[in-house]
Amino acid sequence: MKSANTAAAWAAAQVAAVRDDPRARFALIERTYHGPFGHASRHLPYRRAAMSFMRWQLRRGVLEPSHSIRPGSPWWRAVNERLLRDGCEAVALSGHLPGPVSAYTVDYWTSFAGRPTARRWYRAHNASVVAAYLEHRELAEAENVAERFFMNVVLCRVLYAHALVAAPRLALGWLRPLAPLLGDPRLGMTGIFLSLSRVLPDAYPLTGDVGAYLDHELGFGRVLDYGVILPRLQRLYEWSAQEVGAPGLLGCIRDGSMTYAWPFEDRDVWHPRRSLTVRTVRRMLPAQRTRRFTDNT
Repeated sequence: MKSANTAAAWAAAQVAAVRDDPRARFALIERTYHGPFGHASRHLPYRRAAMSFMRWQLRRGVLEPSHSIRPGSPWWRAVNERLLRDGCEAVALSGHLPGPVSAYTVDYWTSFAGRPTARRWYRAHNASVVAAYLEHRELAEAENVAERFFMNVVLCRVLYAHALVAAPRLALGWLRPLAPLLGDPRLGMTGIFLSLSRVLPDAYPLTGDVGAYLDHELGFGRVLDYGVILPRLQRLYEWSAQEVGAPGLLGCIRDGSMTYAWPFEDRDVWHPRRSLTVRTVRRMLPAQRTRRFTDNT
């Protein structure tokens, strides 16, 4: 790692160098898990979830620069860049470049770097994601309806995966002993919760309407979203806002309906269609009524 005036300046330079090269972005985020000196064996297993989601973004083409034959998404590029920058800055700080930190989210990444755990990884990752969502809401508003719908789906799923590890009772009720295993970012099962590749085509921009994509969603995804996550949605966002230190996240939810770049008046899309399977799952895994959030919830 070459010297720079500050960790933040070094990170900004790294991100600028790969801004218009999607595959170089991929390589950069992969390198951050090797640490500042290339030897960070305890951190490497956590790159699995991050790299899986990056591959999906590459396949869709959302990270392509504006001058590309098929330009990518300014919003997706901005969200990805925030993750890159925060991660690179934490690596630079670990490599003894001086601060101060450029954002509170970097502190979560340095905490993870100092002692890697599943909860610390999710807190850092989701803090960066939420910060990017809130910072770039105007870019989100410029996307089409289908893309904005799935922005909300992506957000609720990454928040839910975090809760599986850090708030298992909230996430899975009486099945909470299984929750940390299902949500562990080092294991392949996490991809079940974070992947949208079976719902969305590997192309950008989306050309169909929301209903068309939902009609093609496989049974597990529908049950996960409508049977498990949605009944917990309001409390999930409230817990997540505390966990990642982002009270602005509460502006993305209203009365249990997601409202990130999405009008509350169109909330019917979040209501499940008639489904015996969804109703059965809701009865088997009822959402807890308590509003008390602790490490053991």
